Amino acid sequence: MPELRLSQAPAHVRHGSNIGQPLTRRDGILKVTGTARFAADNHLPGMLYAVIATSSIARGRVTFLDVEAAKHHPGIVDVMTPAHKPPLAVDPEAKTNPFAFRLDLLHSDRVRYANQPIAVVIAESLEAATQGAKLLAPRYEAEPARVGLDANESYVPPSVGLFNQAEVQHGDANAALAAAPMRIEATYETPAQYHNAMEPHGVVAAWDGDTLSLDMPTQGLVMTRARIAELFGIAPEHIHIRSPFLGGGFGSKGIAVGPQILGIMAARLVGRPVKLVLGREQMYGPVGHRSATRQTMRIGADRDGTLTAIAHHAKISTSTFDDFYEPAADASHPLYASPAIATSHEAVRLDIGTPLFMRAPGEATGSIVLESVLDEAAWACRMDPLAFRIKNYAEVEPMSGRPFSSKRLRECYAQGAQRFGWSQRPLAPRQMRDDAGLLVGWGMGTAIFPALMFEAQARAVLRSDGTGVVESGTHDMGQGAWTAFAQIAADSLGLDLEQIEFKAGTSDLPDAGIAGGSAHTATAGSAIQDAGAAVIAKLADLATRDQHSPLFGAGNAGVIARGGRLFRRDDETRSESYADILRRAGVNELEARGKGAIDPAAQANYAMYAHGAVFAEVKVDPELGQIRATRMVGAFAVGRIINPKLVRSQLFGGMIWGQSFALNEEAITDRRSGRIINANLAEYHIPVHADVGALDVITVDEHDPHVNALGIKGVGEIGVVGSAGAVANAVWHATGVRVRRFPIRIDDVLEG
Repeated sequence: MPELRLSQAPAHVRHGSNIGQPLTRRDGILKVTGTARFAADNHLPGMLYAVIATSSIARGRVTFLDVEAAKHHPGIVDVMTPAHKPPLAVDPEAKTNPFAFRLDLLHSDRVRYANQPIAVVIAESLEAATQGAKLLAPRYEAEPARVGLDANESYVPPSVGLFNQAEVQHGDANAALAAAPMRIEATYETPAQYHNAMEPHGVVAAWDGDTLSLDMPTQGLVMTRARIAELFGIAPEHIHIRSPFLGGGFGSKGIAVGPQILGIMAARLVGRPVKLVLGREQMYGPVGHRSATRQTMRIGADRDGTLTAIAHHAKISTSTFDDFYEPAADASHPLYASPAIATSHEAVRLDIGTPLFMRAPGEATGSIVLESVLDEAAWACRMDPLAFRIKNYAEVEPMSGRPFSSKRLRECYAQGAQRFGWSQRPLAPRQMRDDAGLLVGWGMGTAIFPALMFEAQARAVLRSDGTGVVESGTHDMGQGAWTAFAQIAADSLGLDLEQIEFKAGTSDLPDAGIAGGSAHTATAGSAIQDAGAAVIAKLADLATRDQHSPLFGAGNAGVIARGGRLFRRDDETRSESYADILRRAGVNELEARGKGAIDPAAQANYAMYAHGAVFAEVKVDPELGQIRATRMVGAFAVGRIINPKLVRSQLFGGMIWGQSFALNEEAITDRRSGRIINANLAEYHIPVHADVGALDVITVDEHDPHVNALGIKGVGEIGVVGSAGAVANAVWHATGVRVRRFPIRIDDVLEG
């Protein structure tokens, strides 16, 4: 792969802190020039191409595959089927750990969802493999597909999300609702949504005996390596994964998925390197999605608008063969003060691929409903929606009573409202029009996302020439992580950016954990910071013990690392370069390792969240019903910001996704066949540039000493959470029509 070079740092920060500077992405030139090498860009000598044949039914069994017809096509090398495949060391249905989701690896003729892999054709060219897959002409014994939230019996799941309780109660919500002077009850539906990252899932696999080399996109290098090692019965150390660039992930690349494992199996079957990349339509089924939901919320309040009860129930879908439950109702836990809060979930098994983590899982689906019903309650009380939220501002976490590690949501409300011009908003709907006669509406939503952190490791080295190397198996999905990590690395070693070599993206580097839950910068960044501090401590020990060093005896006072030199903290006129310290000690390299780890005491004592407020304007044609989001302002308090330019980009992306949630995005399933009928980027609608109006982001200064050593909270997902509700509420304010099914359609607002 091409060497990654850091962008030149602006002169005014070259010898100051790199953290907090809006530096350009270090991989930007590689990407815009097409020289960044993604997994599918790799072409190995003797490589074959594999194409998956997928089911056209959602339930039943495959009764026939015309393997002979496929094999007789020129260029076909082999066809992998349930009857002809390499063995695995463990059952792909086994749940050996909570992240070992059940995989479809041709282990039976059963079909459990549309687009399930049923065979793999391996050929000398992609064209031959594609044609071979068509020639298989499968025949089926089909059974009626169970489609929709009412298609099967429901049950209470054992847990939701990451081991959260399916039912939680604080206070007596039913009694509080019965006594409340003002009550709102509303049911909302959100559709299934599918991961549509620019880069589809794929793998380039090459075996050498029991040694396996892989090019594949993954959000968790070491976890993915462990799962593959388990499936094939080899040592993890015998697997080398390269994943320097990901063209988006959104949660779908957090674990190894079935199609990637099939590519590895195909390479073992034929004894040659194999490339397998999913077609766009094949992304709809085997690699996860966001569950459809039906959510009922009941809210009680006093006449002055004080909340007395929140009851949030979510019905969610999962597959017939595995367990992933979208924690939608949990969105009502942390945000608004109420003496009684109850959340509950029920699930239904359908003939679909297993839902998985998708950007802001639970928070996105639950928040759009919570924020919409909060708006309904505000209107019932004839209160401004912002005033209603401030009236019910939670000073401590409502469910637990724990103090927040930091919370500047009030400032987000104030700064966002001022920038947007919220004070000019009329209370009643259908009161504003623009010069063209379009209805104008203003809505808002509150954003919240947990400040998560996992465990990670990093290695830092100072070299005798005064430069440094920092290594961690981090992942960059396009958010600019490598740039932010390089900034942390440079500061931790007290060096300029151009003096740092940052290594990432391969499985032989220290484990950086998983890039998920908006926690990657906090997780891997803390490990990088710790490794840098540890190696500087070793360097300081060398200098302060050396009688020939101007820093001799400074142990008690301490030293400061800056610009490739150590300075006495009590007398900065006395300093020495790293190179001189190492040279005199006769040391070529000084190495240390660092860890990023959760602080259990802080986790137990504080509620840790990022917060924000999003304000949206929409315009609606009163005759045609066309809706356009014309303006959005988001204000976010997200802890310490490593790179403002990258953070701004992430928050913009989240706000656009929120707009998409409210107005565009849904998978449409044929109820007869169980097939998704808009499984492409032409008919699965997401906003393009022409759909997105003016965007503005404010980052509110926030210092949090408890979340982690760097004070980072993460920004990847919070932008989605308040934005969808803000757009939906703006549509109501424009039209007076409260739409309780998403995405909002033209006919929904015309019905009013």
